Amino acid sequence: MSTTSHSLDPDAVRQLVERVWDESILPELIEYVRIPNKSPHFDADWKANGHMDRAAEQIEAWCRARPIPGLVVERVELEGRTPLLYMEVPGASDAETVLLYGHFDKQPEMEGWRDDLGPWKPVVEDDKLYGRGGADDGYAAFASLTALEALTSQGVPHARCVLLIEGCEESGSFDLPFYLEHLRERIGTPNLVVCLDSGCGDYERLWNTTSLRGMVGGTLSVKILDEGVHSGDASGVVPDSFRIARALLERLEDADTGRLRPSELHVEIPADRRRQAERAAEILDDRVWTKFPFHGDATAMGESLTERVLARTWHPALTVTGAAGLPTLANAGNVLRPQTALKLSLRLPPTLDAEVAAKVVRELLEREAPYGAAVSFQGAESCDGWNAPPLVPWLEEAIDAASNTYFGAPSAAMGEGGTIPFMGMLGEEFPEAQFLITGVLGPMSNAHGPNEFLHLPTGKRVTSAVAGILDAHARQAGIRG
Repeated sequence: MSTTSHSLDPDAVRQLVERVWDESILPELIEYVRIPNKSPHFDADWKANGHMDRAAEQIEAWCRARPIPGLVVERVELEGRTPLLYMEVPGASDAETVLLYGHFDKQPEMEGWRDDLGPWKPVVEDDKLYGRGGADDGYAAFASLTALEALTSQGVPHARCVLLIEGCEESGSFDLPFYLEHLRERIGTPNLVVCLDSGCGDYERLWNTTSLRGMVGGTLSVKILDEGVHSGDASGVVPDSFRIARALLERLEDADTGRLRPSELHVEIPADRRRQAERAAEILDDRVWTKFPFHGDATAMGESLTERVLARTWHPALTVTGAAGLPTLANAGNVLRPQTALKLSLRLPPTLDAEVAAKVVRELLEREAPYGAAVSFQGAESCDGWNAPPLVPWLEEAIDAASNTYFGAPSAAMGEGGTIPFMGMLGEEFPEAQFLITGVLGPMSNAHGPNEFLHLPTGKRVTSAVAGILDAHARQAGIRG
């Protein structure tokens, strides 16, 4: 790296980022979208199928070619685990370390894509790249290195930077702890963590994610018969397994309001998070809920915009994401089915212990089974949420300055409803670290669903903003080259 220290020129940052995105990142992301590298939970044969390796190899090759002095790119693969890309860029001073994070595994296809779109079919339209995984979050490795390239091209010093790009995030990052342990000495002790795997309330400013919900997932199974029987003969005597499942879910969730009943699944929401939710509601107005593709006259839950923000960031919620034991409509004869299984996904408040929540849910569903049915809640997996430590003044100022410089509007902060297991792991591992958690998943981008897209102008602005924040980090640390 150059030892000559210069002030960062925002216009030069914009120009370089624009050029690299248009000439290099977008073509790479188009090819990346074509790869069906589903996370291990959704592709048990991921290794044999080779898609994960293809994605890792593609990103690795691009990263190795970047003109960043001293850049080290290494693909690490522990036995039986998804690959991880480890990168390191030396700093003008190695006394401080910044850790930048992303992932390259993807969610499964999901139904409902527009006829001219598809999960593995990249389409660029109206400043959007459609297809699975570009925004969530294949762009992260490209954006992180481009931000560093913007600094080095101007001779602007920065701290030592480590990049971790994993292949297991969409499955709960169950491989990541092994890599953190394996690479512990090489990673060092980061005092700033930058994660580009989160959302944004709109595309008009830089959003900092201040909390993430935890999760409990599992399968509720209800079996009442050994085989199906004629519904006309048995109904009224044999209870329907679906009705039993409904009754069990009612123990957990008020069907009229959607509120989860057990008090153990709720927490006191911190005052500062309420204030952030109020400001986010003021900024977004009806976009708090109209960003979702409601059908016809359908509307949202919640009595106020602020409560809707808090409902998706701090309140527990239940979603049934799949079912078994139900034939297709075309094959649904007059049969009382022997069993029903429902895949449950519960989002948890950021500060709630997920293992405790899993125990509460299992005991609630399995106790005193109606009619003596065989009831189980199996495969329960839990993941803690995360509540960010308060921002130190320099970082708060740097985030706002980057937003004003590269977006033209002040920054905003808000919790997110999803889960990034890495954050909880890092928060526990490095309790003194500061966090910038941001991303490009804004209105209608529909991560995990059909018609997912990456808003390209936001990708560019986030990249530029990261460069500005890395510069601010170096300046506050006294790194001058």
